[in-house]
Amino acid sequence: MQPVLPVAVVALWALVALLGPWLPLAPDRVDLPQILAAPSAALPLGADDLGRPVLDRLLSGARTAFVVGVGVVLVSAIIGALLGGAAGFAGGWFDLVVVRVIDVFLAFPGILLAIALAGILGPGLGNVIVALSVVGWVGYARLARAQILSLKQREHVTAARALGVASPRILLRHLLPLALAPLVVEATFGIAAAVIAEAGLSFLGLGVQPPEASWGSMIRDGVGYMLVAPHLVLAPGLAVMTVVLAVNLLGDRLRDHLDVRSLRVAQ
Repeated sequence: MQPVLPVAVVALWALVALLGPWLPLAPDRVDLPQILAAPSAALPLGADDLGRPVLDRLLSGARTAFVVGVGVVLVSAIIGALLGGAAGFAGGWFDLVVVRVIDVFLAFPGILLAIALAGILGPGLGNVIVALSVVGWVGYARLARAQILSLKQREHVTAARALGVASPRILLRHLLPLALAPLVVEATFGIAAAVIAEAGLSFLGLGVQPPEASWGSMIRDGVGYMLVAPHLVLAPGLAVMTVVLAVNLLGDRLRDHLDVRSLRVAQ
């Protein structure tokens, strides 16, 4: 797949998500005569078990996936980068405590912990973001800590300390910007993981609630009609696959572009 295609898919997804409230969509319009209607010129992707247009609900679900993906990555990356960076820079007992906390989180499967948290917090878009963020910050913390440990002995950091620059300023102004490239790559893959996790939670009934559209809930509602209306599952399933594949391919390209070692080998 050429790099322009993943960029186009991700850009289209983001555009639909951002412009969704202003698009002429009717994802909650019930048309009983159109129940389980097959795809046609009037209904390009058919209708669901309540006669609602699948295409409109698919485009509306794109906004849900985008909000969760971006929201989870932003919260997780900020918390993880700050906490892991501070642990790597400070060292000592603080670093030991943070590493032990990370080990505790890694001892549990991430999706199971997210399911448990979503069940405790209750369904809803905000609670899904919170549940996935509580699980997702660990990867960013480990990566930021490893980067800071390899950067904090550089000459400019030693010079800043000699000049009396405060430790938080050194971390925020001189160290974290240098660790930004791998964190951005990690965030790209994190968006894809968050989209899948949100679809899984919504499939289990722990995500967004009706009548709000979600690709996971659309798949759940269509499972019972697989033999008579397979488009109810195929449409959101292909949407999840396409977006996740495009984001992962974009992350691979970004990683290759930002990896200095691979560039040196290529040269």
